[in-house]
Amino acid sequence: MPRPFERSVFVNCPFDEEFAPILQAVAFCIVYLGLFPRLAPENADNAAARLDRIADLICGSKYGIHDLSRCKSTQADEYARMNMPFELGLDHACRRFGPTPQTDKRILILEHTRYDYQRALSDISGWDIQAHGGDHEKAVRHVRSWLIAQAGAPAVGAALIQGKYIAFQEWYWERELAAGSSEKDIREYPTTELIQAMHEWKDAGEPV
Repeated sequence: MPRPFERSVFVNCPFDEEFAPILQAVAFCIVYLGLFPRLAPENADNAAARLDRIADLICGSKYGIHDLSRCKSTQADEYARMNMPFELGLDHACRRFGPTPQTDKRILILEHTRYDYQRALSDISGWDIQAHGGDHEKAVRHVRSWLIAQAGAPAVGAALIQGKYIAFQEWYWERELAAGSSEKDIREYPTTELIQAMHEWKDAGEPV
C-alpha cells in the first residue's frame, strides 16, 4: 500500500539482533503516533539495486530518523559502519537540493553516546543530536518529542506509549502462538512483519 509522503518516516539504523529492541520500540512509537515507519528491508524487489530502493524510501518520506550508533569500531580489525552516515547524507541532500516537497524534509539524528558524532562526522556539528545510550525507552522519548514538534503528532506521554507497547507485545505474541508459531519463530520474524502487526493492532482498536 502506498504511504503518503507527509506521514512517512524513514528509519536509518542497524538491523542486527542487538539493536532490534531500539528499532522495534521506535517503530511502535511512530505507528502509535499515526505515522508510517519506512525501512530498507520493506522493499524486497531484488531486481532493483539496494541503493536505489533506499533512495526511493528517502525521497518518499518527509521525516528521517538516522541512528549513528555504529559509526565506530568496537574491537581490533573491525570496520566502522558507514551505511548510516551515507544515508543521512542522501536525506540531507534531498532536503538541500531537491524540489518541493523534498525541501520540507525534517531530520532527527540519534547516537549512542553524547558527542560521539563529532569524532566521525564533524560536519554536522551544531545540529541537535540526541543520545539514547542503548536504552530503547530513552530512544522512544526522543522520537516522541521530535514527532510532536516536527510532525504535529498528538502530544501523548512517553510513559503511555511505553505501556501501549507492552500491551501490543502481549497481544502479538498471543496471536502468533495461537497461529502455530513457536517462540523462536516469533523472535526471528522480520521487523517489517512486526510493523505490519503494529498497524493491525492500532486499526483494531488496540485490543488487549
